[in-house]
Amino acid sequence: MLAAQADEAGQSYLQNRVFVVFRCAWSAKGPKDMFKMRAYGEGHDGSSWEVVMKQARGFGQKKDDQYTSFTELEAHEKRGIDYDFSALDRGSAVAIVAPHGGWIEYGTSQLATAAAGDDFSLYLFEGLKPKRPHRELHIGSEYFDEKQFVQLVTKAQIVIGMHGRADRDDPETIWLRSLGKELRDAIGLALEAADFKAITSGHRLPGEHKNNICNRGIGRAGVQLELPKTLRDALIANAERRVLFSGAVRKAVLEHLGKPGIA
Repeated sequence: MLAAQADEAGQSYLQNRVFVVFRCAWSAKGPKDMFKMRAYGEGHDGSSWEVVMKQARGFGQKKDDQYTSFTELEAHEKRGIDYDFSALDRGSAVAIVAPHGGWIEYGTSQLATAAAGDDFSLYLFEGLKPKRPHRELHIGSEYFDEKQFVQLVTKAQIVIGMHGRADRDDPETIWLRSLGKELRDAIGLALEAADFKAITSGHRLPGEHKNNICNRGIGRAGVQLELPKTLRDALIANAERRVLFSGAVRKAVLEHLGKPGIA
């Protein structure tokens, strides 16, 4: 039997499958359950059937994420203690979001805030405890459903998502993912002009699913930036470089809209 396994690339079920093995055990605790059969599920990596079934709900959710939606997270975590979020609606055509901010993917809150400036709308979801594992508060981009977030991004023309990734032997390159290739490429060129390394294809996170955070705006084609940890740390430590980064993103977005500013 095949069960779908999600991955960060947001690829289709058939492109990324998990072979589920059922093991059967006979219970003989008493007459009533002498012939009771129990089935155990196991993913190819040894993960439990419960985890595999969470993966099968859709692609885009990391295989080890503890929660598959904000609704589920909210039922088990405490706002103000474990996490917090803020939505700043400036009536802008552009929304900058960091759905894995705070200590989840450190640095993305600060970079999103810098890119938003004082005119773009801004949304931050933040983990408040620095030593918690990434998986415990990370919700896949296709499944993030906090109400204020949904309200903010669905009325923005363009959504720009700030995300963090592991270095993976590449501590400098920003991966750009989007359905909107024109804006994606424009941001890539602007970043390169500001002396950053950026690639728009050839990486494992294309971000092309229609429910990806960056694709939920009116234009359905925002851009998600995946910054490696080493680069995020460097940008937080260097205000001048941080200004160059945010300025490059803003310049590309404003030029794409064909306006000198955002109302």
